[in-house]
Amino acid sequence: MQWCKNMNNKRMNTKELTLIGLMTAITCILGPLSVPLPISLVPISFTNLAIYFTVFLLGWKRGTISYLIYLFIGFVGVPVFSGFSGGPGKLLGPTGGYLIGFLFLAIISGLFIDYFKGKIYMYTLGMVLGLAVTYLLGTAWLALQMDLSFYEGLMMGVIPFIPGDIVKIIAALILGPILRKNIANIVG
Repeated sequence: MQWCKNMNNKRMNTKELTLIGLMTAITCILGPLSVPLPISLVPISFTNLAIYFTVFLLGWKRGTISYLIYLFIGFVGVPVFSGFSGGPGKLLGPTGGYLIGFLFLAIISGLFIDYFKGKIYMYTLGMVLGLAVTYLLGTAWLALQMDLSFYEGLMMGVIPFIPGDIVKIIAALILGPILRKNIANIVG
């Protein structure tokens, strides 16, 4: 009987690993897709949208693991970061703070999604708080790297992105619960 329980756990682990790999792959597809802005070194990225969907589907722990794998893939040089770039230089460059900040986006938004099931306003709060931490870390790093004031960093790396990030949060709030329900039905 114990052997059967272990076999079921292995299948569950296989499902979880498969979903982590799938969501990492989706982040690797959406992450490089970016829209450069003439007023900023920071492009519009779809990485945060991928993270929102990932934490809806996998929860905060597995969603964070998925994002860490994505960061590692990019760090070793695979062009999965914005503008089809990769390597340590991207993480250490002016936009690297945002890439690291997205780790906190996964943790914070995922925790709110996991612990406040069915409460859209709490999902929204978690996503906004996670994004605020991302903005804070990214702006501080951008300002340091580019020798800007924090205000100049905000004007370059945050303010132009707020409308698009609001749209991404709304899309995640609408589609995330639907995807979570459908994936749960598929994988049992």
